[in-house]
Amino acid sequence: MPEHEQALRDEVKVWIERKYSMDFNTYQKTAKTTAIYPATHKILYPALGLAGEAGEVANKVKKLVRDGTSSLPKEWKEQIGSEIGDVLWYCAVLADDLGISLGKIASENEIKLQGRKKRGMISGSGDSR
Repeated sequence: MPEHEQALRDEVKVWIERKYSMDFNTYQKTAKTTAIYPATHKILYPALGLAGEAGEVANKVKKLVRDGTSSLPKEWKEQIGSEIGDVLWYCAVLADDLGISLGKIASENEIKLQGRKKRGMISGSGDSR
C-alpha cells in the first residue's frame, strides 16, 4: 500500500476514534433521557432488561461458536456490538436508578481488577479474591 494511502487510513482511524469516544458519565446522562418505564419498576425493569440483552449477546456468540464466521452475515461484529450497546444502556440506567455513576462503577471495578492482578488472583472464582 502506498505511503499516502496508509497515512489517510491512519487519519481516518484517529478521526473515527475521536468521533465515537464518550465517557461513562456522559453516556449515562444521555441514556437516562431515553429511559421510559414506570417509577414503580425502577431497578427491576433495567435489571431484567440487562439479563435479556446479555442473553442476546450470548446467543449471537453461541452461533459464532457453532457455525463459525463463514455462515454469519457480513456485519456480524456490528450486530454483536449493537447488542453490547443495549447491555450498556441497561447498565447505565440501572446504575442511575441506584444513584451510582457509571464512571464510578467502572473506576472501582478497574481498581478491584488491578488489585487482583497484582496479588496474582485474576483467575479463580469468588468475590473476595
